[in-house]
Amino acid sequence: QVQLVESGGGLVQPGGSLRLSCAASGKFFSIDAMGWYRQAPGKQRELVARITSSGYTAFADSVKGRFTISRDNAKNTVYLQMNSLKPEDMAVYYCHAFVDGDYTTDYWGQGTQVTVSS
Repeated sequence: QVQLVESGGGLVQPGGSLRLSCAASGKFFSIDAMGWYRQAPGKQRELVARITSSGYTAFADSVKGRFTISRDNAKNTVYLQMNSLKPEDMAVYYCHAFVDGDYTTDYWGQGTQVTVSS
């Protein structure tokens, strides 16, 4: 079984920064794409950013220029650096990964709350 454990959420003022981390653990061969999604109350879960195993990145238009995504393959960890945070960024952020084991399976983290408020 593979677990994705997120950390780094919290309360920040508008214009502030947060860094989310997500570490994968368990039995697997490798991790393909990793990404971050978010879900605000009453809204659908949406993709924020993703990164492939080779480092190709993609971002939602709403976060381009403010968020960056990176990964440390040796640590099986993905990071989301969030700068210039806005109230509309407030949501539960979920880590997601495609993991290669006996089969390629996708996993979700438990979610971490990001609150942007003065």
